[in-house]
Amino acid sequence: MLQEKYQSMKKYEDTDHAIYHGDALEVLQSEIASNSVDLVFVDPPYNIGKKFSKFKDNWPSDMEYVNWAYKWIDECIRVLKPTGTLYLMTSTQAMPYFDLYVRNKLEILRRIIWSYDSSGVQAKKYYGSKYEPILYCVKNKKSYCFNANDILVEAKTGAKRKLIDYRGDTPKLYNTKKVPGNVWEYPRVRYRMHEYEEHPSQKPEALLDRIIRASSNKGDTVLDPFSGTFTTAAIAKKLERKSISIESQDEYIKIGLRRVLGVKEYLGEKLEAVKKNTIIKNGRRARCDEKTEDLFSVDY
Repeated sequence: MLQEKYQSMKKYEDTDHAIYHGDALEVLQSEIASNSVDLVFVDPPYNIGKKFSKFKDNWPSDMEYVNWAYKWIDECIRVLKPTGTLYLMTSTQAMPYFDLYVRNKLEILRRIIWSYDSSGVQAKKYYGSKYEPILYCVKNKKSYCFNANDILVEAKTGAKRKLIDYRGDTPKLYNTKKVPGNVWEYPRVRYRMHEYEEHPSQKPEALLDRIIRASSNKGDTVLDPFSGTFTTAAIAKKLERKSISIESQDEYIKIGLRRVLGVKEYLGEKLEAVKKNTIIKNGRRARCDEKTEDLFSVDY
């Protein structure tokens, strides 16, 4: 399973899924062929000071951060097939730089907002931040994958209100399903949620499920160059896609080995999901509904 390419890079793989332990830019440049990937999802460090295991997410200046990012953005575009799709995330502060850069290289079809709930007091002297931006881009706007029927959501006008459309020759009920808009309401991953892993910026499985269903087909290859908790690869596997994951931190590689490749032990360490403390304030154990309460706490 283990193949050592360079002193600083290791590769773990099975038939459909590959995990690279190394620097994202180095792996992209040396290991991933041009025009070989159907879907790229990128959730990089945001340059906002978070600590990812042994890595501090902090560049000396905005320009140093974006100049670093432009290098791997170019590589992600290079490896993307002519019919491929790229979803690109970053902080609200850095997204204007990304947007201006990418729009000259790809077709930006939509600018998506991931809107989430807030816990506790976020701000007192200005508005709190409760969303993260996503660029949804394709190489060719006339030829790309979009499986609309696989991601339909409830259309409240027809499904809830049962309204009738009288504009045509024959009155008819409004549709009960529709393609989602570009504001996506998903709660952030909380400690008591089943999918929780120890990582400061874990993205929800539901978010990746929508992206992968919409923009790839069974058997397609999905790339995540900053894998973190390996949610992209885990959902790709669940949906019968292939995956390529890149991660630099030892601590998070172990998550990928467990979630994606099913490895039980690594360098003598038993690999297990996070064991959560379900004791709450009054000393009793949390009920099932309390463990999943964050799934239903989205602010509308």
